[in-house]
Amino acid sequence: MTKKREVRIRVPLLTRVEGEGALDIAIRAGRIEQLHLRIFEPPRLFEKFLQGRGYQEVPDMVARICGICPVAYQMSAVQALERVFDVDPGDHIRAWRRLFYCGEWMQSHSLHIHLLAAPDFLGFDSVTAMAKRYPDEVRRGLRLQALGNDIIRLLGGRSVHPVGACAGGFHRLPAPDESCELLARLQAARDDAEALLAWTARLPLPDDDQDFVSVALRHPHEYPMNGGRLVSSAGLDIAIEDYPQHFTEFQVPWSTALHAGLHGEPYLVGPLARLNLNLDRLPRPVRQALDATGIDFPSRNLFHSIVARAAEILLALHDAIAILEQPPAHAPAAAAVSPRAGTGFGCTEAPRGILWHRYEVDAAGLIVEADIVPPTSQNQARIEQDLRQSLQHFGLDHDEQALRRRAETVIRNYDPCISCATHFLRLAVERR
Repeated sequence: MTKKREVRIRVPLLTRVEGEGALDIAIRAGRIEQLHLRIFEPPRLFEKFLQGRGYQEVPDMVARICGICPVAYQMSAVQALERVFDVDPGDHIRAWRRLFYCGEWMQSHSLHIHLLAAPDFLGFDSVTAMAKRYPDEVRRGLRLQALGNDIIRLLGGRSVHPVGACAGGFHRLPAPDESCELLARLQAARDDAEALLAWTARLPLPDDDQDFVSVALRHPHEYPMNGGRLVSSAGLDIAIEDYPQHFTEFQVPWSTALHAGLHGEPYLVGPLARLNLNLDRLPRPVRQALDATGIDFPSRNLFHSIVARAAEILLALHDAIAILEQPPAHAPAAAAVSPRAGTGFGCTEAPRGILWHRYEVDAAGLIVEADIVPPTSQNQARIEQDLRQSLQHFGLDHDEQALRRRAETVIRNYDPCISCATHFLRLAVERR
């Protein structure tokens, strides 16, 4: 009898992702027998930190969860708190918040495309190596990222861990003359954003068709960022407060990060899921530019996520220009807030996917309980499922170095923010 061949591959440290993780794969007789994406960062316990804090402290505290997408954490938080306090910030605040979010999408997507993902598809180990052959493309990406940072700074006071947002609106809104120069730069960047979208579509992306369920917000009138209902490609259509009735988080023994399932099954959140579910919400110029790439959406190829990110940069630029060309009212900067006891829910579209918050607040406005579900933990099960399917399709007879490179490419394609996902640890102590 021929002995079955077993191969174990360990990727000890995933580079070019936010946080630290590793991947273990066991291959037996030409099939993946076991695959574990291991997250071994300690839990950060932000939900516990929030307990006993005043509601006014929450936006600045949750911004520290992620240095790449602090706006998303602030917007989900203020949305949830405003629901508790029955506050309507007004249409002008909603417009300023969309502008704020546009900045985050631009900077985060630009960073991921150029510094993290494109080197994989072009065969480079880093963006510095890629820049030697593609200097103009890297400069273009850095320009778009800087524009996004400047939008965040305009409303947040600074681009990293901004401090401008609050329940009810903002601590201050920019004076009319503050945004004039930024508007001119945004208008001048249209060619860059359109060229980026066309460039990503020409990258040598693997052809890897898969079955998966897309989940995203869907808004009645606009491409979703700051509101809407939760929908899926499998027919889900629920209010955000019904999230716990359909989505569950669960612990796996090999990771400190929670996994999540929709009715017990993996699902995808993020730019490709949003685009798959909201094509009809794209403004006409953005849809025309996307159609010109020749890629058919909705797409079942996860590697088309980089094209979806570029399309969302163009969308964010388009919307930011529209908002600043006819700026909303500059007063009041925030609606009045009167604390009261209750529970509120908030869900917005972070660059990496839906970010769900729930807060229980007492009559004095102190946080009794908090629950934060970041997009990376929601994608954990889908990443492992994708790795199994993609590596099997790639061919398990490749050598260890080739398999490692393909696995890292799959993981980085999700742009996982591993630190954000580690918010729980189960500790088991055996005593004899």
